[in-house]
Amino acid sequence: MPAQTETTPVINIAVLKARPGQRVALAAALIELVAPTRDEQGCLDYTLFELANEPGTFYMRESFADQGAFQVHIATPHFKAFQRRFDELLGAPLRLIGLRKLA
Repeated sequence: MPAQTETTPVINIAVLKARPGQRVALAAALIELVAPTRDEQGCLDYTLFELANEPGTFYMRESFADQGAFQVHIATPHFKAFQRRFDELLGAPLRLIGLRKLA
């Protein structure tokens, strides 16, 4: 398998579980991230899903051109503002699953 390099696209699935009673607030906060993130240079995909059989569990599929673009994303004001709300909104730590495209 090819090794990850600085110019390899960064592809992740972020799994976010709402704290009890925070499903609507978490969904709104995640939806607010979509447009500004898609406008970031280097963002290839940023799509939000909610598990059909588990309301309150969200999946964000995200792809960035490279590690640098991903680092820029997590340093943006809109992501930092969301990150400050983790304790309020999340019932479990954010889980970031790194993927490698094979086909």
